[in-house]
Amino acid sequence: GEMNEHHHVWNMMSTISDLGVNARVIQMSHLNRDVVNDMISDMLRLSPRLTRPLADIAYHKTKGNPLFLKRLMISLSKDGLLRFSLSRRRWVWDEEKIQSRKIPDDVATFLTSAIFKLSPDVQNALCTLSCFGAATDEAVIDVLETDLGVNLKNALEYAVSEGFLEKVDRNYQFSHDRVQEAAYNMLGFEHRAEMHLEYGIALCLRTAKNDNDDSLLFTAVNQINRGNLSEISDS
Repeated sequence: GEMNEHHHVWNMMSTISDLGVNARVIQMSHLNRDVVNDMISDMLRLSPRLTRPLADIAYHKTKGNPLFLKRLMISLSKDGLLRFSLSRRRWVWDEEKIQSRKIPDDVATFLTSAIFKLSPDVQNALCTLSCFGAATDEAVIDVLETDLGVNLKNALEYAVSEGFLEKVDRNYQFSHDRVQEAAYNMLGFEHRAEMHLEYGIALCLRTAKNDNDDSLLFTAVNQINRGNLSEISDS
């Protein structure tokens, strides 16, 4: 993540300078998608065409940070999601499992602090989504947009492109539990209660029209229960 002037690394650099030793700070910029693909292509000794799907996932999960990228590739190898196939004589990987994998903790820390730099509409969309937990079905989003007039999808798609969310089938899910917690904690206790109740009632009214949608009913009841002020205050 980003280091401020109080970080121990800066304190160490200051001490080195006080001792009369010349030290140069090299700022490591984030890599773009093509550079990430070139790096992975060289690393695995495969053509860029073959590594592009893996590189796109890696870029999405690390935002092109070189340190995060290195750590991700090492963890994928250790966990067997990236391995050398003797029969195929090349590196192979499981795209689906890598895609669904949670981002590393240090990337989560970076994203958590970056939430406050997002535009208000994206922040609001993340806060809304956080009321439903780690993942939310797109059907819930459709109800909120149609029945409450809340514009969410454009902001959520932007959040996906920036790595705060993952879009898996019809589900929006936070890329890490800490990102969801950070968005939820941006809301005050009373505001959370109001949002939970409003969303629960809207979903209840929708389920009254669609008797077969048990998943919406379950979500509606859960939201109304969480709209209890005492429960929110104790959580």
